[in-house]
Amino acid sequence: MGIVLTLDVMLARRKMRSRELAAEIGVTEANLSLLKQGRVKGVRFETLARLCAALDCQPGDLLHYAKDNADPADRARDV
Repeated sequence: MGIVLTLDVMLARRKMRSRELAAEIGVTEANLSLLKQGRVKGVRFETLARLCAALDCQPGDLLHYAKDNADPADRARDV
């Protein structure tokens, strides 16, 4: 699996909606949805910085390394 973006977890912790976050960081809701689903090949540092500023977190709070054979439920517990 590699690097997993745990944006949905941080949004829940901050009680923020995707729509609000998308507007605050200047991306479309569709692109934010792709990020949340892990359907992107990469994230620009500028976008990552905006995410961290909006969510008041560090990059490590959003990024998680998962081994290829890890159960998705284990990833959610680790975050």
